[in-house]
Amino acid sequence: QVQLVESGGGLVQPGGSLRLSCAASGSIFGITAMGWYRQAPGNEREFVARITRLGSTNIAGSVKGRFTISIDNAKNTVYLQMDSLKPEDTAVYYCNAHLPPAEYWGQGTQVTVSS
Repeated sequence: QVQLVESGGGLVQPGGSLRLSCAASGSIFGITAMGWYRQAPGNEREFVARITRLGSTNIAGSVKGRFTISIDNAKNTVYLQMDSLKPEDTAVYYCNAHLPPAEYWGQGTQVTVSS
C-alpha cells in the first residue's frame, strides 16, 4: 500500500500563487510516476500534470505555462507550483501515484481562487 498526503491548498486571489506538496510513504518502491488531478464541483476529475521518476513531465494545456510539476525522489515528494492562478483553477486537487498495475490517490486538498 502507498499513502499519499497532500498539503498546501488554500484561498488565493486571482493572479496569485500556491505550491502543493504530496508526500508518498509505505510501499513506494516501484512508483514510476506521480501527478496531480483536480475536480471542480459538478465536473469530472481531470488531469493536471504528471512527472516520472526520471523527470519527464506532461502538463495539461489549460495550465501549461502557469503550473510546474517537480519531484524530489529523496523525499518521495511531488510538488505542483501554481502561478497566475485563475478562478477556473478552483477545485479539489488530488495527488496520484502510479505503481503498476495500481493507482493510488491522496485525500485531496482544496484550492480556491477568488477575490
